[in-house]
Amino acid sequence: MKTSADPARDYLGAVEREASALPADRRRELLADLAEHIEVSRAERPHVTIGEVLAELGDPRAIAATALAEAGGGVAGAPARSGADAPVRRGKVHPLVPLLMLTLPFLLASVFPHVPAAGFCSTLFRVIGAVLLCTSVHWSTVQKTTGVLLTAVLPTLAISVWIWSGAAPAGDTPATLANLATLALLAGTAAWLWRGRRA
Repeated sequence: MKTSADPARDYLGAVEREASALPADRRRELLADLAEHIEVSRAERPHVTIGEVLAELGDPRAIAATALAEAGGGVAGAPARSGADAPVRRGKVHPLVPLLMLTLPFLLASVFPHVPAAGFCSTLFRVIGAVLLCTSVHWSTVQKTTGVLLTAVLPTLAISVWIWSGAAPAGDTPATLANLATLALLAGTAAWLWRGRRA
């Protein structure tokens, strides 16, 4: 790719040319996703050069081949890439969705502790959030496992022990403190996952 005053525009132009076999709307979506990724990466990591951001995205031919394969129009003879050379797959669910589903329902259940529907909905949404986290392309396996353990498994075990063991101290203050500690754990884990996500 030749050097120019706007390497990002050249890069997106190369992707657009390579992906010319894609339907126009899918091609526009792909280019918009890539442009957003470049913009977010530059904003979040200003010390990283535009060349490094584009290198992380991968070769425009590989990105186009992956998009064509996902659209069911794979090009014969296109190289199959995997591992570190593979372009990052784009997720259909925004990475904020599983994080919100893992944290906000607990807050709702804490605010309305005597409403059975709030507890049920909290559990349901947190399970869905854990599934979305596990199936997301935005995190590594270690991040997913840690996220599910800290936002779903550990709080559920702690709540179960608290309720069923009879060892919980009486009164509203200990329950409020336990809820605040759990919310801090959930929010901290969600913030850690958000910072460590792949675009």
